[in-house]
Amino acid sequence: MKLLHKMVAPAMVAAMMAVPAAGWADMVRHITVTGEGVVAATPDMATISLGVQQMADTPEIAMMQTAQASQAVVSRLKMMGIAEADMQTSNLSLHQVENYDRNNQPRIEGYRASNSLRVQVRDLDQLGPVLTAALQDGANNFGGLSFGLSEPRPAQDQARQTAMKDALAKAALYAESAGVELGNVVSISEAGSHDVPMPMMRMEMAVGSDMAVEAGELSLNQQVTVVLELK
Repeated sequence: MKLLHKMVAPAMVAAMMAVPAAGWADMVRHITVTGEGVVAATPDMATISLGVQQMADTPEIAMMQTAQASQAVVSRLKMMGIAEADMQTSNLSLHQVENYDRNNQPRIEGYRASNSLRVQVRDLDQLGPVLTAALQDGANNFGGLSFGLSEPRPAQDQARQTAMKDALAKAALYAESAGVELGNVVSISEAGSHDVPMPMMRMEMAVGSDMAVEAGELSLNQQVTVVLELK
């Protein structure tokens, strides 16, 4: 067995040395760079999360009161031009509420039912009035607000083009610094994209008026990884 090991090791070394120098050069003569593209866009729609929560002595009453309040909110939103397709129930729950007495014994306080609604507002001029109306008509939970684009593809493609230009510029800079020339593109892979709301949103509400909301801008970020040959 020891003799076999002694014979195999020199054979492997000889095989590695037999690879032409050009072959080793071909294996390593490439460069990999990652480019980033960022595009600012003005949002034209918003998504809000509203909720109705009611507590009662029995689960049936809690669910009934929640359903009635939710229906009132939905009806009001429809009257304001929100389409049914832009409203979706995102969560429906019922919980038993307990408390503890002086003897640390559990005691049922009642039942809490909640219904969360996800609403898309495609006319941002209506966003403030929609929020105000929903809160006035029974929504007592506000889960958040986000802005977006109804047609994000043009802005995303612009970010992709910017990312590609950035990657090629980096590759050219590295190649020039190293004293080599760039060759053909070997591969292109998209590393991912995401939308980042820029910190330009303001929400406030004065007594007797609609909530004021400023959409600001969205920042669309795209990354691409490019592999190029080196001459």
